[in-house]
Amino acid sequence: MAIKGDIRKAEREAMDIAKRLRRRDFSGNTGQAIKNSTWQILTTLVAKIGSLFFTIIVARLLMPELYGLYGLALSTILFLGAFSDLGIGTTISTFLSKTIDKRTGKAKAYLFYLAKFKFMLILMSSLIILSMAYFLANVYYQKPVFYAILAGGIYFPLVHLSSFLGLVFLAKNNFKVNFIGEITLQISRLVIVPLLIVYLLSLSLSYNVLLFWIFVGLSLCFFISGLFYFTYYLFNNPFKKIKTEPLSPVEKREVWKFALPLTATAFSGIFFGFIDTIMLGHYVASEFIGYYQAAFNLIAAASTIISFSSIAMLPIFSRLKGKELSRGFRKTRGVVLLISILALIFTLIVAPYVVTIVYGEAYVMATFYLRFFSLLLISFPLIGLYQAYFTSQKRTKLISVLLIISTVINVILNYVFINIGLSYGMKEAVLGACFATIIARYSFLVGLVLCKKFRG
Repeated sequence: MAIKGDIRKAEREAMDIAKRLRRRDFSGNTGQAIKNSTWQILTTLVAKIGSLFFTIIVARLLMPELYGLYGLALSTILFLGAFSDLGIGTTISTFLSKTIDKRTGKAKAYLFYLAKFKFMLILMSSLIILSMAYFLANVYYQKPVFYAILAGGIYFPLVHLSSFLGLVFLAKNNFKVNFIGEITLQISRLVIVPLLIVYLLSLSLSYNVLLFWIFVGLSLCFFISGLFYFTYYLFNNPFKKIKTEPLSPVEKREVWKFALPLTATAFSGIFFGFIDTIMLGHYVASEFIGYYQAAFNLIAAASTIISFSSIAMLPIFSRLKGKELSRGFRKTRGVVLLISILALIFTLIVAPYVVTIVYGEAYVMATFYLRFFSLLLISFPLIGLYQAYFTSQKRTKLISVLLIISTVINVILNYVFINIGLSYGMKEAVLGACFATIIARYSFLVGLVLCKKFRG
């Protein structure tokens, strides 16, 4: 009965939100929350849809071999840039949100203090990318991605700096700026990069040179996005003529006490996301990397859609406690699991048609991996659901520990399974990476389930 009551309450709240949106009534804290959430959802949709279309267009233009090299270079750049975060972005958002309206001078101090470290870490990451480019491309991978990784020394800082100032506007509850910035980025990528690729392919350039200019084009897109944020900041600087309030030693310790635990999660997330591609780059031909990434990207996109359906139900059990919370969570989990299973069955049946329609006949080999990866359509949404549950209970440390353990499992299994598969052929080596990724993701999910069961 309690759950039905909460569902009815949620329905009434949804109707109230719809009425407010129709009337454009954003008064009070509730109105501000609705406005922020709406802009955030729109920004996320633009980012996900834009990225999906961009990936499909680039994959079709480059074909499997070049697309595999492009993905390998991109994964390497982002992997080597793992040192640039250390949780500083989240820390800036958190501390600015707490102080920017009440103590603007203090918020300015937090921004400048953390920005100094952020820029230093970005510079360090760029130097790591530049210094490791030759070894990784010519010794470890033995593939023509040297110039592309070098271009990452420019691309990577622009990726981070283009959205850095957006954190300030998020703290000021101005989510519309990030929405416009995201549209600017996605339109730039969808126009500039495909046209550049078509032109470059007509010149019969070497793969090394062609990939270099693709990453230069990507850098230009992030520069345009960053220029928008910088221009907007110049004319809407919330810290203009505000005197900085110095941070005390205690306040600085609080900053790092908050930021440092996020470091483990950030590093593990980077390893979890890119280690499979990095390791495949050493063992298999680039076209097989292209098939692997084409299949994984489709599953990631489908999982995002499923996750949106589960997020819509989170407010129902987030307000519950004790037994009511457990019943509400089980109900939500059941709905998510049902949607995920249906998506898995659908993917197994239509995989060949999806791959051909989306990527073209050149990627038909990706169908083989897509069917195995369809198992992730169950783990991805459920992991997101459990993470949201533990986050709502302020148990992020538990998530970090489980993520680190599953990352270690992922690295070990990738090494073992890729080498076992390689004794049969490159197709089987990539399949080994698929198995490693699937097992690692499910080990993370099992850890979350067991912690929920035995520790509440």
